[in-house]
Amino acid sequence: MSDILAENLSGKSVMGADGTELGLLYNITMDLSSGQLHDLVVEPDEELPGRAVDFDRNDAGRFQIPVSRVQAVKDYIVVER
Repeated sequence: MSDILAENLSGKSVMGADGTELGLLYNITMDLSSGQLHDLVVEPDEELPGRAVDFDRNDAGRFQIPVSRVQAVKDYIVVER
Protein backbone atom coordinates (compact mmCIF):
# COMPACT_ATOMS: atom_id res chain seq x y z
CA MET A 1 0.00 0.00 0.00
CA SER A 2 1.31 3.47 -0.84
CA ASP A 3 2.07 6.04 1.85
CA ILE A 4 -0.92 8.02 3.10
CA LEU A 5 -0.82 11.01 5.43
CA ALA A 6 -2.74 10.54 8.67
CA GLU A 7 -4.47 13.90 8.20
CA ASN A 8 -6.07 12.48 5.03
CA LEU A 9 -7.58 9.60 7.03
CA SER A 10 -9.22 11.60 9.80
CA GLY A 11 -12.99 11.18 9.70
CA LYS A 12 -12.86 8.92 6.62
CA SER A 13 -15.68 6.41 6.21
CA VAL A 14 -14.86 2.76 6.84
CA MET A 15 -16.62 0.11 4.76
CA GLY A 16 -16.53 -3.67 4.80
CA ALA A 17 -15.42 -5.43 1.61
CA ASP A 18 -19.04 -6.59 1.31
CA GLY A 19 -20.25 -2.97 1.03
CA THR A 20 -21.47 -2.56 4.62
CA GLU A 21 -20.80 0.95 5.95
CA LEU A 22 -19.21 0.40 9.35
CA GLY A 23 -18.69 3.97 10.51
CA LEU A 24 -16.10 6.76 10.64
CA LEU A 25 -12.42 6.44 11.49
CA TYR A 26 -11.95 7.84 14.99
CA ASN A 27 -8.29 7.02 15.65
CA ILE A 28 -5.45 4.61 14.91
CA THR A 29 -3.51 2.77 17.62
CA MET A 30 0.20 2.04 17.29
CA ASP A 31 3.22 0.73 19.14
CA LEU A 32 5.23 3.84 20.06
CA SER A 33 8.55 2.02 20.28
CA SER A 34 8.36 0.36 16.84
CA GLY A 35 5.94 2.68 15.05
CA GLN A 36 3.90 -0.33 13.93
CA LEU A 37 0.19 0.37 13.46
CA HIS A 38 -2.21 -1.93 15.36
CA ASP A 39 -5.90 -1.06 15.03
CA LEU A 40 -8.28 1.31 13.35
CA VAL A 41 -10.65 2.68 15.98
CA VAL A 42 -14.00 3.23 14.26
CA GLU A 43 -17.04 5.11 15.54
CA PRO A 44 -19.90 2.78 14.51
CA ASP A 45 -22.59 3.93 12.12
CA GLU A 46 -25.79 4.51 14.16
CA GLU A 47 -27.88 2.51 11.68
CA LEU A 48 -25.60 -0.55 11.77
CA PRO A 49 -27.16 -3.45 13.70
CA GLY A 50 -24.87 -4.43 16.58
CA ARG A 51 -24.91 -8.11 15.70
CA ALA A 52 -23.95 -7.42 12.09
CA VAL A 53 -20.28 -6.87 12.98
CA ASP A 54 -17.91 -9.25 14.72
CA PHE A 55 -15.05 -6.82 15.43
CA ASP A 56 -13.87 -6.28 19.01
CA ARG A 57 -15.10 -3.11 20.70
CA ASN A 58 -13.28 -0.87 23.16
CA ASP A 59 -14.75 0.51 26.40
CA ALA A 60 -16.35 3.39 24.47
CA GLY A 61 -18.13 0.98 22.10
CA ARG A 62 -15.93 1.74 19.10
CA PHE A 63 -14.77 -1.03 16.76
CA GLN A 64 -11.12 -2.05 16.92
CA ILE A 65 -10.22 -3.31 13.46
CA PRO A 66 -6.71 -4.75 12.96
CA VAL A 67 -4.73 -2.77 10.39
CA SER A 68 -3.90 -6.09 8.71
CA ARG A 69 -7.54 -6.24 7.53
CA VAL A 70 -7.32 -3.00 5.54
CA GLN A 71 -7.69 -3.82 1.84
CA ALA A 72 -7.81 -0.36 0.25
CA VAL A 73 -7.81 3.34 1.09
CA LYS A 74 -9.51 5.58 -1.46
CA ASP A 75 -12.83 7.37 -0.94
CA TYR A 76 -13.44 4.83 1.84
CA ILE A 77 -11.18 2.69 3.97
CA VAL A 78 -12.16 -0.83 2.89
CA VAL A 79 -11.61 -3.63 5.41
CA GLU A 80 -11.96 -7.39 5.23
CA ARG A 81 -14.88 -8.65 7.32
